[in-house]
Amino acid sequence: MTTTDRATKTDQRTPWHTLPTAEVVSRLGAGSNGLTRAEASRRLAEHGPNALPEAAGVPAWRRVLRLLRDPMIMVLAVAAVVSAVISREWETPVVILLVVVLNTVLNYVQETRAEESLAALRDMAVPHSRVVRDGSEVEVDSADLVPGDIVVVESGDRVPADGRVLEASRFQVAESALTGESVPVDKTAGAVAAADAPLGDRTGMVFMNTEVTRGRARVVVTGTGEHTEMGAIAELLGGAGGEQTPLQRRIGVLARVLTVIALVVVTLVMGIGLVRGQSWEDMLLSAVSLAVATIPEGLTAVVAFTLAMGASRLAREGAIIKNLAAVETLGSTSHIATDKTGTLTLNEMTVTRIVANGSAYSVTGTGYRAAGTVLSSDPDAVPDLRRAAVAMTLCNDAIVTDGEFVGDPTEGALLVAATKCGLDVEGLRAARPRVAQVPFDSDYKFMATVNRSPGGELVLSVKGATGALLPRSTHVWNGTDAVELTDTLHEEIRHATDELAGRGLRTLLVAGRPFESESGAVDESVLLDEVRGLTVYAVVGIVDPPRAEAAEAIRVAREAGISVHMITGDHLVTASSIARDLGIEGEAVRGVDLDGVDDDELTERAPGLGVLARVSPEHKIRMVRALQSRGDVVAMTGDGVNDAPALSQADIGIAMGITGTDVSKGAANMVLTDDNFATIVSAVEQGRGIYDNIVKFVKFQLTTAWAFVLVFLASGLFGLAAVPFTALQVLLVNIVMDGPPAMALGVEPVEKDAMRRRPRPADEQILTPARLVRILWLGVVMATGTLLVLAFAEAMFPERADVPLFATTLAYSTFVFFQVFNLMNVRSTDGSVFSRDMAHNVPIWVALAAVPLLLVAVVQVPFLQGIFDTAPLHADEWLLAVAVGSSILWLEELRKIGARWRARRADVSGTMVVV
Repeated sequence: MTTTDRATKTDQRTPWHTLPTAEVVSRLGAGSNGLTRAEASRRLAEHGPNALPEAAGVPAWRRVLRLLRDPMIMVLAVAAVVSAVISREWETPVVILLVVVLNTVLNYVQETRAEESLAALRDMAVPHSRVVRDGSEVEVDSADLVPGDIVVVESGDRVPADGRVLEASRFQVAESALTGESVPVDKTAGAVAAADAPLGDRTGMVFMNTEVTRGRARVVVTGTGEHTEMGAIAELLGGAGGEQTPLQRRIGVLARVLTVIALVVVTLVMGIGLVRGQSWEDMLLSAVSLAVATIPEGLTAVVAFTLAMGASRLAREGAIIKNLAAVETLGSTSHIATDKTGTLTLNEMTVTRIVANGSAYSVTGTGYRAAGTVLSSDPDAVPDLRRAAVAMTLCNDAIVTDGEFVGDPTEGALLVAATKCGLDVEGLRAARPRVAQVPFDSDYKFMATVNRSPGGELVLSVKGATGALLPRSTHVWNGTDAVELTDTLHEEIRHATDELAGRGLRTLLVAGRPFESESGAVDESVLLDEVRGLTVYAVVGIVDPPRAEAAEAIRVAREAGISVHMITGDHLVTASSIARDLGIEGEAVRGVDLDGVDDDELTERAPGLGVLARVSPEHKIRMVRALQSRGDVVAMTGDGVNDAPALSQADIGIAMGITGTDVSKGAANMVLTDDNFATIVSAVEQGRGIYDNIVKFVKFQLTTAWAFVLVFLASGLFGLAAVPFTALQVLLVNIVMDGPPAMALGVEPVEKDAMRRRPRPADEQILTPARLVRILWLGVVMATGTLLVLAFAEAMFPERADVPLFATTLAYSTFVFFQVFNLMNVRSTDGSVFSRDMAHNVPIWVALAAVPLLLVAVVQVPFLQGIFDTAPLHADEWLLAVAVGSSILWLEELRKIGARWRARRADVSGTMVVV
């Protein structure tokens, strides 16, 4: 097999980071002159373009067809056809079909969602790349890159494909969007021994769409398109998610149950009518009315309205909802799996501790703003950190202006710390120009500069790893003088470094000395050997600090029964320290520790895992799935490309609006405009309130539907009327007279105890046994009152006995008033209608006035009488309808008084009473 054949048939899972560069080049068939144009063309034809795959969209007609197959829609459509054939009237079938169209449109709009995630990944692609072809460096379309191409990248570039570093000079890449690690990674040509090393530890590899922050490198391409790490994320995105939200599942179950009930009841009523000798035509019309009565046609519209109102409230608080059904999902969230960098932390490196002069100092303030100061734990110690601050400023390439920085985040943090020490950074740099430097390199782990002071003296400033600089140091600055670095002082510095690292801080040692040069010139080629005989000025501790509001938000979430898990690409020690500060409880493990854990064991351990560090996108999505497999509802927050698959898989994905990538925003259901973790807690509260409001509406409308069923059944059984209410009258109740009240329920304020309850079980149905019993009871009350009026209307008002439609109109009016008073009942399970809390929802009172006015118009206006088959009523008849309808309110008030009395007794005795 030729080298070329080996290159094209190489397993894409080859651990390139473990191989020496020579072997990588050999396997890929790439020489120092790069590929020939002919070979590149051949490989392009074999491997395909360097682009992420596009997901095939679902045609609009298929979406509509799927929506029309909904059981409720199908029953309504059949009812419309039967009504048109039997009655030969246009009003009823047209109105039914309009309801079908309205529901279909609402569901279609709610489901339509652009494939933004994969599109954003594709938009991140680099348009052109510098490649070595036929021995020359040329620029080609990045889509034409193939495995074996040698690519040249430098500071400011975005990496166009996955590759193995061949040569590197001060090369550093920001991979936070992929790995979640906030600090740029130093890249070298060296191999990494561990085949299962996390992406963040593969220092010899670069990955598609990460950004070069410093230096220059030559890279041989090892993977393109779907065979890159970004391609793996795109594949995870394609396979993740697609699950219905808890609300959608519950509404679906409810719809199927109601459809079955409708068919059973229709069959039963028709059978009773035919046995009693009634005509097929009358029975079919009765069946149409009953089918329409049993199915709550306004359910979809009101649910959509309630969710839209909730989304509007959330938007005002900083949370943009992309999928309305996700609003309710928030309310049943039992676990929040959150990224660390940029979500729980500021994603702004900050110096928080400085150990110098034998003392430890705290540095206040966060981020790249200069607000803050240096404090000592010893009140007698005066912070004199000028020498350390000067070294941090001069041995530094970053620029910080008004809270914004350009360059390496760690260097930006050092500049801000120097400013807090009282240093004029810009003035110092101008007064002490740089004459030579040793760039940072991961081989020797430090950076050094030589600057000329105003008096002409040269000063060497160095910063780097303690382990690299301590052996090169001979003295320690004690605040007034340089003293010899004894074994004791050496151990103290080591101990201080370890203590800071144990707190999750990244540590740097800052040192320097006068630099002697007889000629005044500095030879950079020998400067590396001159970094010795240093005086240690300070050990600095740097961290990406937690958000101030995050700890309180986590506490509130815990009180609400919600567990918080930190899932991050950062190191375990750093992540564990941040978790402790924030109050996140549970076991802390690395992603690699879970690779040997099967799915069953992970499912068992998942609730107890507080911190997952050094994770890959696969680890994140496994964690989310493990929690979901337990029946939990999982919210996932994040801001990077690496978070996108888990955001898509979670029941609700929450992306950061400011620091978040387009990919994470595309994959999420909700975007936080303020990147504030605390906003999630507020959103959960709103979600719980929204679900409560939907339950109130369902109870309200299903009580109506159940009452209709009883009225039709009893009316046929006792021979009161073949068709007590027409299909159009039923539609008027279900759509128009239920609409304004239901929408008013949708804007009910969140109940005071919303965040003191535990999350609802994911499998909890809308109709719990307690709610079902109440619906059945109230339906019986409504049906009984309505049937009594229907049966005795002519006896109570004998002078109206000869008026056509009088009895059914009076019964219909009574039924509507039952609805009006029941609207007041469902606002609270046990709270009285006459309490002060019930006065806060103005739309409710508007609805309570609007429905009776509409009923009066339907009954009294001649034009509407002809459409809805009604007869005018007199004042005393109206009073009877109101009086009978109000009975449901007084009976419920008596029940609520008893429930509150039993609850108080339970509080006194300590016994739990289920009402």
